[in-house]
Amino acid sequence: MNLRRSRDDKVIGGVCGGIANALNVSSSTVRLICALAVILGGLSVWLYIIAWIFMPSD
Repeated sequence: MNLRRSRDDKVIGGVCGGIANALNVSSSTVRLICALAVILGGLSVWLYIIAWIFMPSD
């Protein structure tokens, strides 16, 4: 699995687009799951920011 931030499919930092590319699923699905996880308290916004910093760009 090649986990990299997407340059083409990004809204904020390309993290969800990169995860979608690595898992071969729709980026909209990954964004929806991420947003629901943040709203329901299962994922911290800080985790997204850390992934944005440490994931290499595509």
